[in-house]
Amino acid sequence: MSDSLQPLDLFRLDNRVAIVTGASSGLGDRFARVLHAVGANVVVTARRADRLEALAAELNSLRSDSAVVVTADISLEADRERIVNDTLAAYGTVDVVVNNAGVGGQVAIENEGLDVFRRSMEINVTALWHLSKLCAPSMIESGGGSIINIASMLGHVASSPVKQAHYSASKGAVVNLTRELAVQWARKGITVNALCPGWFPSEMTDGMDTDESSQRFVKANTPIPRMGETHELDGALLLLASSAGTFITGQSVIVDGGWTAR
Repeated sequence: MSDSLQPLDLFRLDNRVAIVTGASSGLGDRFARVLHAVGANVVVTARRADRLEALAAELNSLRSDSAVVVTADISLEADRERIVNDTLAAYGTVDVVVNNAGVGGQVAIENEGLDVFRRSMEINVTALWHLSKLCAPSMIESGGGSIINIASMLGHVASSPVKQAHYSASKGAVVNLTRELAVQWARKGITVNALCPGWFPSEMTDGMDTDESSQRFVKANTPIPRMGETHELDGALLLLASSAGTFITGQSVIVDGGWTAR
């Protein structure tokens, strides 16, 4: 990368192709919009076709042929393969993958069924591993790429008193899988990093922003005493996705208002 580029140019993603999973709502919707805003062509995927179509129509109205919908269930092997195949058919390459799709839910471990634990691992870990693996050959062939795994601050610390062992275990696995993939692919031009949000508004945290007890809990335990705002993940996302972050790999970027610093 030329040192003559202006600093903000490093964050541009013009003509690059980004896959965003779980893009039908919340953080995934925002991630797709942010990547598109700096020039990327985006492939948005999730199960809810109507929401994806609305998002893609909006993005394509800003820049034609810059967004493609792949309706898919990320838990299914065949659907993961189709996401990559449809991306390559549309754009010929994959440059950025944002592994955002995930599941969670509160349940005490003594009531936590094996099916719940298995589903969390399948969607939060196995699907992420498989999609990354499927995208890697295209990235290697084109000279590199960026994989961003949406983990959680709860991949670094215990979740309790919010009881969700299945979720914490899966996100801890994502953090260390990120390190392993980063080291294996470092000399092939692929960076792999984990973006680890704290408490942010999303479908998974639905109601926390209006529930008084939840707000007291967040404020009492977060040095910056509030939930994050969605745009406060934009900078970290672009750093990891763009040429600004090409010497960063295997890292967890924790955006949590200081929760894990306590």
